Amino acid sequence: MSTRPRVLLADDETMVRAGVRAILAADEGIEVVAEAADGRDAVRLAQAHRPDVALLDVRMPVLDGLAAAEEIVRTLPGTAVAMLTTFSEDAYVARALGGGATGFLLKSGDPYELLAGVRAVAAGAAFLSPRVARHVIDGLDGGRLARATEARARTGRLTPREREVLALVGAGLSNAQIAARLHLVEGTVKAYVSSVLERLSVRNRVQAAIVAHEAGLTDPG
Repeated sequence: MSTRPRVLLADDETMVRAGVRAILAADEGIEVVAEAADGRDAVRLAQAHRPDVALLDVRMPVLDGLAAAEEIVRTLPGTAVAMLTTFSEDAYVARALGGGATGFLLKSGDPYELLAGVRAVAAGAAFLSPRVARHVIDGLDGGRLARATEARARTGRLTPREREVLALVGAGLSNAQIAARLHLVEGTVKAYVSSVLERLSVRNRVQAAIVAHEAGLTDPG
C-alpha cells in the first residue's frame, strides 16, 4: 500500500457519491483515483487503476456491489474492498463476509468513521462500523444473547494479551497500529493475530472482529 491510500468509489446515486467523495477529498492523505456508477464499471476501473481500496455501494445496477467485490477480490489481491451499507442491508453484509470484503461502513455514519475505515482496510485491517456490527450480530442465527455468550466463552480461552490484540483488531487497527499501541514489534503482533484466528476458528480478521464485537471487547460507540 502507498502511504497515501488510493481509492475507487462506486455508487449509482450521484448525490451519495458526491458526498462520500467530498469527505474523502477533505483528507489530504487519501486520493480518489476513479469513480463508477455501476458494479461492472467498478471492476473495470479497479483493474485499470489498481487502487488500494475499492469502496463499493451494495446495491448497484448491471452488477451489484457484492458481485463486484467478489470479482475484485478474486482478480486484484492488492486491493482491499469496503462496502457502503445501510441499516436495511444487514443480509447483504453477511453475504459480503464470504466474498472477501474487509470493511463495512454506514452511508449515514460519521465522516470520521468513513475516513478511519478507508485507512484501516488500506492498511490490511478489518473495519466494521459499530452500528453496522450490532445490526449484523442481531440478525445472525442464534440470536444476540446466545451469540454473545458463545463469543465470551470463545474469547475466554484466549490469553489476556490475545484478547487485547483481538479487541484492537475489532476496533479496526492494523498490525502496525496494534504494535505501536501495545509497544510490541509488528512481527510479534502478526504472530498473535494468527494465533487468535486459529484459536477462534475463524478465517480472517473481519470474522475475528465480529467475534470481538459479539463478546463486548470493543467500544460499543
